[in-house]
Amino acid sequence: MPTLHFKGKSVVETYHHTVPHHTLEFIKKYSVLEKGQEPSLDGNLIIEGDSLIALKALLPTHARRINCIYIDPPYNTGNEGWVYNDNLTQPQFKEWIGDTVGKEGEDYCRHDKWCCMMYPRLQLLKELLSDDGIIMVSIDDNEMHNLRLMMDEIFGNGPAGDAESNFMGAVTWKTRNTDNRKKTRLSVDHEYVLVYRKTTSGAWYGRTIDRSDFDNPDDDSRGVYTTDPLLGMATAKSRPNLHYVIVNPETGDKYQPDASRGWRVEKDVLGQMILDNRISWPNDSNTGNPRKKRFLTETSERMPESSFWANVKGQSGADEVDQILGKRLFDFPKLTAFVSRLLDVCCGPDALILDCTGGSGTTAHAVLSLNDSDEGNRQFILIQQKHDSKKDMDGGLNICKSVTRERVKKAIKGYSYSKPKRGGGSETIKVKGMGGDMSYIRVSDQPLFGDYRDLGDDLPGFDDIAAYIFYTETSQQWLGSDRRKNKGFDKKTGRIGEHGKRSYYLLYSPNDKLDAGVDTVFLNDVAANDPNHELVVYAEKIWIHRDQLRAWEREHGKRIRTMIVPFNLK
Repeated sequence: MPTLHFKGKSVVETYHHTVPHHTLEFIKKYSVLEKGQEPSLDGNLIIEGDSLIALKALLPTHARRINCIYIDPPYNTGNEGWVYNDNLTQPQFKEWIGDTVGKEGEDYCRHDKWCCMMYPRLQLLKELLSDDGIIMVSIDDNEMHNLRLMMDEIFGNGPAGDAESNFMGAVTWKTRNTDNRKKTRLSVDHEYVLVYRKTTSGAWYGRTIDRSDFDNPDDDSRGVYTTDPLLGMATAKSRPNLHYVIVNPETGDKYQPDASRGWRVEKDVLGQMILDNRISWPNDSNTGNPRKKRFLTETSERMPESSFWANVKGQSGADEVDQILGKRLFDFPKLTAFVSRLLDVCCGPDALILDCTGGSGTTAHAVLSLNDSDEGNRQFILIQQKHDSKKDMDGGLNICKSVTRERVKKAIKGYSYSKPKRGGGSETIKVKGMGGDMSYIRVSDQPLFGDYRDLGDDLPGFDDIAAYIFYTETSQQWLGSDRRKNKGFDKKTGRIGEHGKRSYYLLYSPNDKLDAGVDTVFLNDVAANDPNHELVVYAEKIWIHRDQLRAWEREHGKRIRTMIVPFNLK
């Protein structure tokens, strides 16, 4: 399989292992909760912080729990003003940190920077995704080719999967109606959503009917419906029985097809449809033809098409955010209807949905909207850093608190906005809240145990680290290294215990001489003989390549999640 090479790849391939762990701090005053409710990790979450650090902080509690991931990263157009901020210590990265990524022709490392930013985040997103989960990434032609190769590489190395089987397709959708052919000679009016599953067991398992086509303008008791044409292609000469007059019983308006097109059904059948209120009538005979009502409950599902989101109608995403927040803060946010459609067809009503590019909060709004429409129990996790660009930093705008959180709060509680009237003046439109709750969380400023070698000779003991790991992984108290109390403990192998038919290992020695790590000896002598199917291994080093690890998993029918201990010890 062809591979992608870019400046810095040899470092960022394993960078997600060495990102230090940070704790998550609940901010109750920014949360939206019922009276007496306390913020927690169990419901809807907005996390303020760098996406890479926040994703790493979620691993202990959410690894393999996320059913659906949707992200809308910077497209790297050169006009976004995004800043590379990953705190890598190598000289090449130090040159990049804190600088706005430039335009084509001005910044010759712009694509390298984008790939270095995306690669470790995609690695962590894969670890958070459930085995039957799906990830969707919005992108345009600026980085489509690089993203496809990266995702082939990362999601093609999962258990029992390769790039060919885990790539589900590229959805194309029409983003605008304007024409810029005078400038570029080709009017590019579409973007993409790359869709991958984590393993071959992942599949679309939500709705496969485009519900945006369904409405109920006349409050029909049978629910929402769309309409199908009643006119066919039969001429009066070939099918005279399909050429007759029908009358709207409410208005008396008469309708008759011309000689080249007849009705699709005979007179007695269409007459019964009229009696059964199965006809959607136009305003009058000059504004259209009658159509047949087809209710959602009668509509057969079919597999979604790769371009079936092509024409999301209505206002732009920017206008939508303007109405909610009262001012223009983002130029090109996604429309709620578009993200709702994505989520509606790719995950079920109880899905846990993650977006680490929270932005204006569209994904959370889409989740709330879907729950409101079908009484589902979907939950969202949004991650948004304080500042996306130099402009935000200079202006002091905390995007997560002032934009992401504020929009979600208004979607939950309701809001109003002013709408201009045709004849002048304006009217106030009130939008009802969709209900729900949200815990606001902030990633702590400092790593849990500090940086590399900053603990000196006072390294934590094995029991201290084991207790921390076991609690963060299971929310259960560790029973200690006394085998009389903790029968799952094995000092020789590093097995600290088990919970929920999952084994936990800690390969750690509190000294500065030995690096305890995952290697082929550990896999063949220890992991292969563990009675449980799933193993979580925290180690000081990971000595084997991920391809070797995946091959071992397939051979032994086990799954192993390898993690670096939650700080750099030596």
